Amino acid sequence: MASIKDVAAEAGVSVATVSRVLNDHPSVSADARTRVLAAVEALGYRPNAVARSLRTDQTRTLGLVISDVLNPYFTHLARSVEEEARALGYSVIIGNADERPDLQDHHVRTLLDRRIDGLLVSPTDGGSPLMLDAARSGTPMVFVDRWIAGVDVPVVRSDGRTAVHDLVAHLHGLGHRRLAIIAGPAATTTGRERVEAFRQALAAYGLPLPDSHIGQGDFQAESGRRAMERFLDLAEPPEAVFAADNLMALGALDAVRVRGLRVPDDIALAAFDDIPWFVHTDPPITAIAQPTGELGRAAVRALVDRIEGRPPESVTLPARLVARRSCGEPASAEPRALRKPPVLQEATASTEPSPATNRSQS
Repeated sequence: MASIKDVAAEAGVSVATVSRVLNDHPSVSADARTRVLAAVEALGYRPNAVARSLRTDQTRTLGLVISDVLNPYFTHLARSVEEEARALGYSVIIGNADERPDLQDHHVRTLLDRRIDGLLVSPTDGGSPLMLDAARSGTPMVFVDRWIAGVDVPVVRSDGRTAVHDLVAHLHGLGHRRLAIIAGPAATTTGRERVEAFRQALAAYGLPLPDSHIGQGDFQAESGRRAMERFLDLAEPPEAVFAADNLMALGALDAVRVRGLRVPDDIALAAFDDIPWFVHTDPPITAIAQPTGELGRAAVRALVDRIEGRPPESVTLPARLVARRSCGEPASAEPRALRKPPVLQEATASTEPSPATNRSQS
């Protein structure tokens, strides 16, 4: 394997000049830079990343801790993070928390020990001491999708409240009046936000949300199955069920089919977090789609801004309703913008995360 001395000899310059070129130092002539880069290419030289990190105090590596790698939403998010990081000259190490705070802390600790330059996290809970210490100690950090209230860290997320209202308006327009929700964990911001948005949207239409129509889930399929089974056992089951993530929706769909029932003939079903194979289920599932790829890219850009000394910004992107046929829509159903009652618009304005500067994009 070629060494830095071999590159210097090939280019006819000093080792110090090679080092300056590799570190993009401005005090190198164009001719010397061209010769060094040509020598690097010809010899197949690869700099020692560990040694470079000791000299520069940077590893050009980002950490990403996602909530559940089996959830297609987070798989897509991780891919977009890796692609954007690579484009900006960074590598990514990924840790899967599996919706467990203890695993989340394990990955955060390991990544910090490996001297990553910055950390992207989708928190699984309200904030462990380790997570809070890392955020408050100055570690460059960005929350993506979920966040921890009161922590001064940029947040990159979608506006789920508006999309949930669009869904309730859609269901109301289809004639559904008894609505239920399979909620995510109350310890997560997205779990709480989606329930509250659903409750407020129902209230805007004069519809109740009794406790019996709130199923507690954990963003995984089995909890969706259990919640739907409980709904179906009610003396008067709901007419439509909103699962607050895609895996819980799939579990709920299984529960309906095990009973020998059909969606939407016997019960309507909608989901948060659209996934590619929802169009292939029978019937195709109506869902709220987040701009997952752009969320991942925006999160990386915000983190790199923070690492490189530029002021980072929080970003909120719009989610949208994709109407298919799982709620009783006609076969020709298309997504459409729906009017929002003023009461929900007012509530939405007060629930934006406060960390850093918030920039909404559309």
